[in-house]
Amino acid sequence: MARKMLVDEEMNQTNQEEAHYDFDLFVIGAGSGGVRAARFSANYGAKVGICELPFHPISSEVIGGVGGTCVIRGCVPKKILVYGAAFGSELEDARNYGWELNEKLAFNWKKLLHKKTDEIIRLNGIYKRLLSNAGVKLFEGEGKIVGPNEVEVTQLDGTKLSYSAKHILIATGSRAHRPPIPGQELGITSDEALSLEDLPKHAVVLGGGYIAVEFASIWRGLGANVDLFFRKELPLRGFDDEMRAVVARNLERRGINLHPQTNLTELIKTDNGIKVTTDHGEELIADVVLFATGRLPNSKRLNLEAVGVELDNTGAVKVDEYSRTSIPSVWAVGDVTNRMNLTPVALMEGTCFAASKTVFGKEPSKPDYSHVPCAVFSIPPLSVVGLSEEQAIEQANGDVLVFTSTFNPMKNTVSGRQEKTVMKLVVDAETDKVLGASMCGPDAPEIMQAAFKNEGIAVALKCGATKAQFDSTVGIHPSAAEEFVTMRSVSRRITCRGKPKTNL
Repeated sequence: MARKMLVDEEMNQTNQEEAHYDFDLFVIGAGSGGVRAARFSANYGAKVGICELPFHPISSEVIGGVGGTCVIRGCVPKKILVYGAAFGSELEDARNYGWELNEKLAFNWKKLLHKKTDEIIRLNGIYKRLLSNAGVKLFEGEGKIVGPNEVEVTQLDGTKLSYSAKHILIATGSRAHRPPIPGQELGITSDEALSLEDLPKHAVVLGGGYIAVEFASIWRGLGANVDLFFRKELPLRGFDDEMRAVVARNLERRGINLHPQTNLTELIKTDNGIKVTTDHGEELIADVVLFATGRLPNSKRLNLEAVGVELDNTGAVKVDEYSRTSIPSVWAVGDVTNRMNLTPVALMEGTCFAASKTVFGKEPSKPDYSHVPCAVFSIPPLSVVGLSEEQAIEQANGDVLVFTSTFNPMKNTVSGRQEKTVMKLVVDAETDKVLGASMCGPDAPEIMQAAFKNEGIAVALKCGATKAQFDSTVGIHPSAAEEFVTMRSVSRRITCRGKPKTNL
């Protein structure tokens, strides 16, 4: 109630007070969350300004681009490379479907890179037009906050512009960082990995998360030798342990060399390449070393602490459940807040900030982080929504039922590829509610988002679907997706004090 009164009080200010500001809203950062908040706020009648660094595929403290990480140096270009990498094995599999590929398959890396760059330039232009069509004023330059209601934009020629704004939104995202080891300057981050001049023959990847697994899959799919090093026993910490094991097994079967519980200690430049030393005393030579060891919020150059905006120890902007900072006129969405660092989540936060009337309407709305689906675009991909088995057991008040299905995809029965698809449902035994769903196999992200009855599994879980409702749904045959509605036999039943056991 107090929060609603606060918003109502702000919205009831007189037009004379409103006229004091150059903008109703000024957004720093034109990535997914910032653009969404700016456009929707403008659609509500707000006068909106937004600033973003100049465009370049490889980011720095002074280079960025409208569209942000996802569009320019993240999800979109990465998925293009995943598509390119997947074609190699698809073409090999096609032989058993009657396609006579008599000549040796050849791959042109520079052509793929050129096509990727063309696409991100196109999308950069689309995002600019979206802002323009919504009436948002775009400034190209570096923005920072100089007061609770004042921003400063340093333009490309060095001149500084100052604007007042009733509300300021921080949406500057995050950047990859390098581990503090000797020779770390010889390694690259995902930015550079998406724009390498030459395809590596031997790549070393350090990390066990999304980016590490995805780039290992890309480079291996394009023919490189790949060594993947990570600190835990399995990659993809935080995902369901059973599915993590499936991904690890698939990576190995695709020819990627896994080095669990291993870290890099030093990189040394040699005539033959980069010598990589591990904490187990191993040494190997690589053309490229990718650091996929996490990202840090882009907050360092925003002058936030000087104006009283609180940050955590990683540099993330602290916000309340409505995305408001410690300064009432300053807000933040997206990766710079380090809440749930996914592009669709940044879009949701930007929507709640503006379109759901938190700021420019009269009904406060906060983001809902439950049942957010996500995917790891390994080859084949992993996709999940809801709780993992481990999370379900930790939160359960009673027994947890686990249903699994492991099968050879129909396509593989003819191609001969030895790679199983694995699906999993985690169910509350007392309520029959489906708590989580996972899949590793071809088309997993598409199936998780839109599988049956025109409603994806993510939608079903969001609506509180029960296992009985899954069972009563007619599947599409023949498809992998139908397995989600035909898993009748319980693989295991676990009490809340039990420990998960894999049957794979």
